[in-house]
Order: sequence, then structure tokens, then C-alpha cells
Amino acid sequence: MALDKLDRKILQLLQKDATMPVAEIGRKVGLSTTPCWRRIQKMEEEGVIKRRVAVLDPEKVNAGVTVFVAVKTNEHNDAWLRKFAAVVEDFTEVVEFYRMSGDVDYLLRVVVPSIQAYDVFYKKLISKIALSDVSSSFAMEQIKYTTALPLEFAVVGD
Repeated sequence: MALDKLDRKILQLLQKDATMPVAEIGRKVGLSTTPCWRRIQKMEEEGVIKRRVAVLDPEKVNAGVTVFVAVKTNEHNDAWLRKFAAVVEDFTEVVEFYRMSGDVDYLLRVVVPSIQAYDVFYKKLISKIALSDVSSSFAMEQIKYTTALPLEFAVVGD
């Protein structure tokens, strides 16, 4: 789907506040409510907008410790990856999961209330699947965090 300048403006507003009324979004981008709503619906149908969510404060929900977990494995086949993905999917503590290039095979971002809770997570993880090496790094301070994607790279039509 090619996005035009109005679509990009709508997406910028929705990334800041998905609860903003369509009429207000339309007013800010120079559209009436109905055409604005149609554009949003089309972007949802096309999968540009995957879902709308609430972003929570980790400290207030007792998930204030962020751990980046680098995983190495000697298994490099589809069956093992499917099994590992299924194991990781069952852990609510894992909020991001990537297959990587370079020295690390997989990278997980894990959120927990404490180092002790991470140790419990780690022991459960290694009991469910064989891993060659697991290295954990604890975030000391979050300096930047956003869920907003840069839109200057979006394919622009008209």
C-alpha cells in the first residue's frame, strides 16, 4: 500500500495517541471525519495499522527490570526454531524476540520485577529447550523508548 502525506500524518497522530477521536484527527490533517475514518479503515485492512494498544508503565505493573538475553544454539534447523519459538511464546516475560545475524543467534527482551524473578525465568527456559550459550544483560537505565515507527521511510504515493 502506497501511503500519501495525509496517511503519514494520520499515522503520526495515531502513534502518539490511538484514542484520539477521528474527528480531531481529521481536523488536524485537513479532512472531514468520514474520509479520515475511511483512510484509517483502509490502513487497518491493509495491515499498516496492526492493532491499537495501551502502553503501560512497567514500574506500575511490577515489571520494571529489563533484561536483554542473547542466545546461541548449535541447532540451526526449522524444527528446532519452531520448538524454540513455541517455548518462548509461552513466556509472558518475553516482550520481544528476534533471530539475529552475527555472533548471537537470538535476542530476547525480557521484563520481570526483579533479578530473582529473572533467575526463575532463566531456569524455566533452560529446562524446556537446549541452548549452547545464554548471556544476560540487565538494563541499568532506559534512556529512550518509543513504540512510534519513523514514517519518513514509508512508501509515498501521490
